[in-house]
Amino acid sequence: MDTARSPIIDDNKIDGNTPTMRLFALLEVIARKDQFFSLQSLVDELGLPKPTLHRMLQQLEGAGMIQRDGDGRQYSTGLRLRRMAENLLLNNTVHGARHTVLRQLVEEVGESCNITTCAGSEVLYLDRVETVAPLRFYLHPGSRVPVHCSASGKLFLTQMTPLQRRRLLVHAPLARYTDKTLVTYDELDSEIERVRRDGYAVDDEEFLPGLLCVAVLVPVVSGKSNMAVALQAPIMRMSPEKSLQCLPALQRAAQSLAAIEVANGKGL
Repeated sequence: MDTARSPIIDDNKIDGNTPTMRLFALLEVIARKDQFFSLQSLVDELGLPKPTLHRMLQQLEGAGMIQRDGDGRQYSTGLRLRRMAENLLLNNTVHGARHTVLRQLVEEVGESCNITTCAGSEVLYLDRVETVAPLRFYLHPGSRVPVHCSASGKLFLTQMTPLQRRRLLVHAPLARYTDKTLVTYDELDSEIERVRRDGYAVDDEEFLPGLLCVAVLVPVVSGKSNMAVALQAPIMRMSPEKSLQCLPALQRAAQSLAAIEVANGKGL
């Protein structure tokens, strides 16, 4: 086994040499996975004794950090671990720098803008700045919207394979919110391919009647991005065609947000 690839080598060769640090290192391995995993797959990957890993998984499951899925032999990240990750994104120390970028974007485009991340089958609002225009839709930081009918959500879905998208959405039907909501996997797959090709996504009254949204991903050096920046406006002020005129401003803001993450050693 190539021990340099994993933070877990054996019971006595891990930072801190304590049960807590071994569990933490295992969580780091689990957090990088984008699909279900089994006890045996971890044994094969990490080279730890099966009884040791089984005991560690039981501890993490008991703490709500992981959960059983499928036939009961597969695991995935648990609600408590996902909530912890979301709270870190909502409350981290770069919030002020991000907020400045978002405020400047709103001043440039004249409409409400937000920064989002993917949280399971939902999009989580990390930050938002409202327009001063009297007519607006108010969605505060911490709000959640469905991934399948939001501009940001479509962007996050482009980074998944069709199988990963099915796995993510299979337990939650593609609910219809308006007459324009995409509610079949074929429709959604076609839309995802268009978004992947164009590099931006539009929500044209798919979640809320009268609301249009356009979004771009915040770029990363490598891997998948889990942050997007988006503009939202009422259709009486914004059409799909007019929203595309705001793309350069959105892309500049996305580049600025990426630079903030890199400067803080995260690189998203």
